[in-house]
Amino acid sequence: MDFISNLVIKVIQTLYHFLGGFGFPNYGLAIVLMTVIIKIILFPLTKKQIESTRAMMSIQPKMKEIQEKYKNDKVRLNQELAKLYKDQGVNPMAGCLPLLIQMPILFGIYYAVRDFQYEGPANFLWMDNIANPDPMYILPVLSAVTTYIQAKQTMPKKNPNDKQQDGVMGMMQGQMMTYFMPLFIGYISLSFPAALVLYWIVMNIMQIAQQAYINSQMDRK
Repeated sequence: MDFISNLVIKVIQTLYHFLGGFGFPNYGLAIVLMTVIIKIILFPLTKKQIESTRAMMSIQPKMKEIQEKYKNDKVRLNQELAKLYKDQGVNPMAGCLPLLIQMPILFGIYYAVRDFQYEGPANFLWMDNIANPDPMYILPVLSAVTTYIQAKQTMPKKNPNDKQQDGVMGMMQGQMMTYFMPLFIGYISLSFPAALVLYWIVMNIMQIAQQAYINSQMDRK
């Protein structure tokens, strides 16, 4: 984790001096560029994760049929599910692996941006110092909005014929993901350094754009 954090710090400093060569030395802009670069580098993993998730979502109706049919026979249930995965060419673990690889990287970025030591002015747009929370609360609002859009984008489309999705637990879980998390992120962003919230917003925007692109490519296929 420390290795990743130190690497991120060096990248931010390098981008800061790079921008300085063009007369725009700015840590906020350096963090934006760093986040964009990282999301582009991680795009293959993101693509694999999204494709695997969509593949699993596409076979959910068949999975529920099997689970209902063999709910009293665990051995047969597992056999039928394994057969379904094989027939559909779906690996249920394929969506988890890219996320597991990305998590240490994202945590390393989190700690690096949170604890970054600025060598020069840390102003950005309307903020005098991005090491402090946003005094106008614009970034916390944007963090909540982009988190909401991303959550909404990844939610499966509701099937009116699916009684399980209409259940109380399914509804509560959907609301938790779609509404509670954005509000929670916005709330904790009020006290976070503006630099960290800026990173989160840009990461969300990149994720939304990449998700939309991958979805459009898969829909065409």
